Amino acid sequence: MSTKLVLFLLFLAGPMIFAATDSTKTATMPKHGFVGVETCKMCHHTDKQGKQFDIWQNSKHAQAYKTLETDEANKIAKEKGFTTPAAKTPECLKCHVTGYNVEASLLGPKYKMEDGVQCETCHGAGADYKSLKVMKDKKLAVENGLMMHDDLKTFCATCHNPESPSYKAGEDFNKMWDMIKHPIPEAK
Repeated sequence: MSTKLVLFLLFLAGPMIFAATDSTKTATMPKHGFVGVETCKMCHHTDKQGKQFDIWQNSKHAQAYKTLETDEANKIAKEKGFTTPAAKTPECLKCHVTGYNVEASLLGPKYKMEDGVQCETCHGAGADYKSLKVMKDKKLAVENGLMMHDDLKTFCATCHNPESPSYKAGEDFNKMWDMIKHPIPEAK
């Protein structure tokens, strides 16, 4: 089985891993720590990197946690039978917050729950691949937790699916992807 496939399957299992009971949590938690979007911004805000941070910052993903703090989100949570506010409901947090249910020791000083769906949601906890030396070697970066996705539609469906109250069947995935894609520009 390829490394990419294994990493992809592990990521798909993420919500199930993070929802694990306390007795199984330690054995199944990711080994890499979360550094937070401010750490990623240091390199990914430049023209050379395609202003990837700016694309995220202007996306709905950057507002994902904030949407849970609204009256509308609380109304939806209550209609779904939850007794906690949306911003405290694990079934909401699993798709609206990166690393919301990991041990505190895995959360770096720049990690903020309020950053919502940020870089490490899709690319994996970055503590071990964040350095320039590691990032310049894609194989080494992947070995240290970086995740890349060959099948974006399937990956995105881990959250954008009928379980989500805001899901709309038949949405144009390509149109949605065009709003958030963030490739590194080709060198001139």
